[in-house]
Amino acid sequence: MADQIEHDEAGAEAESRQSRQEARQNAITDAVMAAGTIRIADLAERFEISTMTVHRDLDELESRGLLRKHRGEASALSTVLVESSDVYRASRERSEKESLALAALELIEPGSAIMLDDSTTALQLVPHLQAKRPLTVITNTLTVMNELRSMTGVTLLGLGGQYYNWCSSYMGRITTAAISELRADMLVMSTSAITDGVAFHQTMETVDVKRAMFDSASRRILLADHTKFDKRALHAMQPLADFDEVIVDAATAPHHVDALRSAGVNVSIVPRTRTHH
Repeated sequence: MADQIEHDEAGAEAESRQSRQEARQNAITDAVMAAGTIRIADLAERFEISTMTVHRDLDELESRGLLRKHRGEASALSTVLVESSDVYRASRERSEKESLALAALELIEPGSAIMLDDSTTALQLVPHLQAKRPLTVITNTLTVMNELRSMTGVTLLGLGGQYYNWCSSYMGRITTAAISELRADMLVMSTSAITDGVAFHQTMETVDVKRAMFDSASRRILLADHTKFDKRALHAMQPLADFDEVIVDAATAPHHVDALRSAGVNVSIVPRTRTHH
């Protein structure tokens, strides 16, 4: 009995240590991305950890393609990779993305054809789609394809093209040509950044695919957590007023919501946590 208690305590301690490490690495990533370049010694001082610990964290983050360590400094990778790395995006605002996805789920009708983009927010929707079967899902994202390929009652249309590893997706002229031949009942997508009521992305390839999806869907739903309003990206994709519905989380600043509504955007707000039935 005592051995079991010690084993449980050791397991809990290891889990807690891993959780702290993950939180610290997320904070380090945010600090580096905000600064562009930051000295390792400054990171150690800011987070009150040893330089050895900083080096270990940076080595792991570098191996995941999130930043670069060089000559006593840590640097963010190009803005494109920072914005688009699916590894980084998937680790951020998980509960908010889950809430947004469940709100979108309520809008999907069984028997319909839906398009899903390469966003990690839309990916949160995938495990819940079984509740809406039969369903046709159209996507350019390999991660979504892998999740749905064995789900009975779902007809999966995978869009090919040139494969981009940083977002686990197919893009390019082949992809957009395939999209133009289809017609979906609904598009569920997210965006990298929102500026002055417009959805922006960092790469033109991403914009081309999302515009093609937008044009091929009867109803367009945009999911955006509150962090999208604080980010910047290069290429305008679409004004939010053109979407049939924009769903944001409760942490979105009221002035952002007010500005969107003043511009004629149909905005819905979901709480941070939702219970799905």
